[in-house]
Amino acid sequence: MNTYQISGNLVDILQQEIYPATLHIVDGHIRQIVRNANDYPHFILPGFTDAHVHIESSMLIPSEFARLAVVHGTVSTVSDPHEIANVMGVEGVQFMLDNGKKVPFKFNFGAPSCVPATVFETAGATVDVADIEQLLQRDDIKYLTEMMNFPGVLHQDPDVMAKIAAAQKHNKPVDGHAPGLRGEAARAYIAAGISTDHECFTLEEAQEKIDYGMHVLIREGSAAKNFEALIPLLHHHPEKIMFCSDDKHPDNLVEGHVNQLVKRALAHGIDLFKVLRAACVNPVLHYALNTGLLRENDPADFIITDNLKDFNILATYIDGIKVAENGKTLIQPVDTPAVNNFVCQPSSPVDFKVPATGNSVTVKVMEAMDGQLITNALQATLPVQDGHIACDTQQDVIKLVVVNRYRQAPPAIAFIRGFGLQRGAIASSVAHDSHNIIAAGIDDASICAAINGVIAHRGGISVAENETVQVLPLPVAGLMSNLDGYTIAEQYSHFDQAAKQLGSTLASPYMTLSFMALLVIPHLKLSDLGLFDGDKFAFTTVEA
Repeated sequence: MNTYQISGNLVDILQQEIYPATLHIVDGHIRQIVRNANDYPHFILPGFTDAHVHIESSMLIPSEFARLAVVHGTVSTVSDPHEIANVMGVEGVQFMLDNGKKVPFKFNFGAPSCVPATVFETAGATVDVADIEQLLQRDDIKYLTEMMNFPGVLHQDPDVMAKIAAAQKHNKPVDGHAPGLRGEAARAYIAAGISTDHECFTLEEAQEKIDYGMHVLIREGSAAKNFEALIPLLHHHPEKIMFCSDDKHPDNLVEGHVNQLVKRALAHGIDLFKVLRAACVNPVLHYALNTGLLRENDPADFIITDNLKDFNILATYIDGIKVAENGKTLIQPVDTPAVNNFVCQPSSPVDFKVPATGNSVTVKVMEAMDGQLITNALQATLPVQDGHIACDTQQDVIKLVVVNRYRQAPPAIAFIRGFGLQRGAIASSVAHDSHNIIAAGIDDASICAAINGVIAHRGGISVAENETVQVLPLPVAGLMSNLDGYTIAEQYSHFDQAAKQLGSTLASPYMTLSFMALLVIPHLKLSDLGLFDGDKFAFTTVEA
């Protein structure tokens, strides 16, 4: 029997009370909480939960994600394995479950609801209704992940409704994804059983969804940042709000996690207990997680902080095990072999030429916006050189390319504004949702070099100028590294800076690039099959 005691000022979020106490911990559980009259310089409170995150977007396998996250007081996540499922199907989900169980951290994976995400792109796998049913029967699958196919919900698509019904049968929540959905359409979507949304980008939209009974997740990730727009909601709806990152690149994860949102929310003047309810309690109650909330007989999941303003994390405990102390992780690395699904062969610069006649041509242009997943649909007139459309850095209009990684196929090519590149190209095999290879660049030689660098390593991110290329390999499904998380974070920072040295003005060029193929977010996106109009939900032509 493993027994010990730990004392401090206990922050009881549920009772909204802070008092000195001693926790009696037996075999990873809190067996008794004894109040006392001592004066302590530190506080004990429940650990933080990220209410919606794709672990894969950290470019780290779950065991490495955990090593970094616990330093910031995170003890659990509600994790959507949608990314690896789009590459490898149920086999990918199983990989995440198996690897996550090798470390003391509470990953709570769901059954991915939309694989493939749409029929307008090529994914590496399908997760059908039968697969969903089998996954939801498992105790280690906690929910049905974000139902991005909101048109399918509204039109009662049989497969979509069958997946929701399977979750309801097993008494497991259904996550939502409905950016901009308002009015009766939002009401119908929620009435179908959808319980959360992390895609609200205006206060009015979020308030309306709360009024209809939904939980709203305030998202602050590496690309999509909605905290400032939505945080006022926490003043009035503390029982309906959770914090999430959705997508968090490794360098940002080294800097902080949910603890950053807690600190920012307090700086906005929001009541401490309301903030901690969103950060610690609501995800546990909503998803019925086995994460402790500092109650007797709960798992001993808690953090120790020196004050309740800056939230400097002194130590993190999970199931009674100290997993981080004074900014250092205590979780040991796990040796993990790579799994993958990568087929395509190298390209040639000629593959990326777009023929045209005349001296100039007007094209449709996708506009990337920093900190947002949505894009604008614009137009630009570009020069035609040697019978092919050329980029124009003066207008900040460059090429965007998607290459099918699951079979040999011609690339899809379009034009994009907002990256700011003045030379060279960047590429990545992280490209939501199907994770084909995506690249942005100003010349065909650089684009080809960047893409071929990714292909050579069967996945990764790259930066190229002419024929010179650097690659950060991501051998696990072309999405993640199986190496030390801190090393990958440092290397990723190098690539981030390299992209900015080519002229990119984006805060996170690779994260933004990864969402330019995300068809379920309007307005204009590019899949491996062509340019896609997210408003009409149909393909469109490159020329205007």
